[in-house]
Amino acid sequence: MIKVILVDDHTLVRDSLCRLLESEEDIEVLAQTGSGQEAVGLCKTFKPDVVVLDYGLPDTDGLEVTKKIIDLELGIRIIILTMYSNEEYAIRLLQSGASGFVVKAASSDELLNGIRKVARKGVYISQQILDKVVERMSIRNEKSPESLLSNREMQVIVKLARGESTREVAESMNLSQSTIETYRSNILEKLKLRNNSDLTRFAIRRGLIDLE
Repeated sequence: MIKVILVDDHTLVRDSLCRLLESEEDIEVLAQTGSGQEAVGLCKTFKPDVVVLDYGLPDTDGLEVTKKIIDLELGIRIIILTMYSNEEYAIRLLQSGASGFVVKAASSDELLNGIRKVARKGVYISQQILDKVVERMSIRNEKSPESLLSNREMQVIVKLARGESTREVAESMNLSQSTIETYRSNILEKLKLRNNSDLTRFAIRRGLIDLE
């Protein structure tokens, strides 16, 4: 039996996923939550085999939650469920210890296959993401523009691109406003952008955020 914890801040999505997984004879949902911080606590309590983790959460993001769960050293496997098809997300998450990356546009069967594969200690990546990763690796020394950014800078660019002010970003990341301004300046310089409008257009074009 594959024991799973579901983490998604959209209640309807979470309930739908729960029904899907519980309908499978070999999968049991131990708990569910919409909070990244709470997810870490649930992992300590229930020690699941697999965590199905939404990348975009209101209190943190999938990268931070992945690191915290891996740091528990409980052998928990993590499969990221996300609407973002940017290969840089997948690369960074896999480097941080995640075992799977499935886009929300995928079929139910693909998600189930992904969960079963990572539970068997394998790695699963949605084909459309895998194609981008392979394409990038096949071109000698080819790197995406966002690969120039640190993990912190990636978190900051996503928040700013979504329209959050530097004050709001600072509060959500528990950092000073001046630190966020420094990150912002570094991002603009590295990506050769002029302002937040350019930053938002870049994030949309590169699939770092959606258009909702």
